[in-house]
Amino acid sequence: MAKGITQDQVSAAADALVTAGERPTVEKIRARLGTGSPNTVTRMLDTWRGELATRLSQVLALPELPGDVGQAFTEVWRLAMAQAGSLAQAALAQEQNALLATQSSLTQERKLWEIALAEAQGIAQSADQAREVAETRLADVQRLVEQQAGQLAELTQQRDASQRRAEQLNEAFEAHKSSVAAEREAQAAHVRAVEDRAHAEIDRAREETKALQATLRRQEREASTSAVRLEKALDSARAAEHVAAEQKGRSKVLEQQLARMDGLPKALLTAQQALQAARKREEALQSKLNHLAEKPAPKKRKPRRASGAG
Repeated sequence: MAKGITQDQVSAAADALVTAGERPTVEKIRARLGTGSPNTVTRMLDTWRGELATRLSQVLALPELPGDVGQAFTEVWRLAMAQAGSLAQAALAQEQNALLATQSSLTQERKLWEIALAEAQGIAQSADQAREVAETRLADVQRLVEQQAGQLAELTQQRDASQRRAEQLNEAFEAHKSSVAAEREAQAAHVRAVEDRAHAEIDRAREETKALQATLRRQEREASTSAVRLEKALDSARAAEHVAAEQKGRSKVLEQQLARMDGLPKALLTAQQALQAARKREEALQSKLNHLAEKPAPKKRKPRRASGAG
C-alpha cells in the first residue's frame, strides 16, 4: 500500500469525477491524486462502489417525498444505476484489461528484476570475492605498511644519527681546517722567518766572504812581505851569526889580551862592556833566528764560498 493514500481520498476523487460527468477509473484517480499504486487504487475504488449503493438506497428511503416525485426519482435512479452499471462494467472491463496489461508488465518487469537480481547476486558474489581479496590484500598492505613504518623509524633514527655524526665530523673538520690554517700560517711565518734569516745569513756570509777575501789578500800580501822579510832576516841572521862568530873570536882574543893586560883597568872595563853588548846582540839575533826558523811559512788560503751565494 502506497504511503499517503487513504480510502477517503480515493472516494472524494471518485465523487468529483462523477459530479464532473466522468467515469472514475484507476488512471484518472491516480492522475487526480498524483500517487498510488494501481492495485491499491483498484481495491479502494471497489470499496467506493459498494458505499455508493448504500448511499443511494438511503436517498430512496426518504419519507417526505411525494409519490410522483419519488417514482420519478426512482426511475431516474434506475436509469442512473443502469448507466452506472454499464459504465461500471465497461470500467471494470477496461480496468481488468489495464490490470492484465499491468500484470503482464509486472511479470516482464519481474523477470527483468529477476535477471537483474541474478546479475546483482553474481556481481555481489564477485564483489564479496573481490572484497575478500581486497581484505587479504589490505591485511598484506597493512603488514607491509607496518614493516615499512618500522623500517622508516629505523631509517629515521639512522638518518638522525648520521646527521649528528655529520655535524660532529663537520665541526671536527672545521676545527681541523682552522688548526691546519693556523699551522699553515705558522709554517708560512716560520718559512718566511727562515728565509729572512737565510737571506740575512747569506748577506752576512757574503759580507764575511768579502771581508775574508780582503783579509786573505791582505794576509797574502803580508805573508809575501813576511817571506821577503824572512829571507832578509835569514840573510841578516846568517850575517849576524858570522859577525857573532867573528865577535866571539874577537872577544876571546880580547879576553886573552885583557888577561895579559892586567895593568889597564879602564881598557878592560871598556872591553868588557863591548863584549857584553856583543853577547846581547848575539843572543837577540839567535832568538830571532830561532823564532823565524820555528814559524811555518804561510799557505795561500782559498776564499770560502757562502751557502746560496751568487
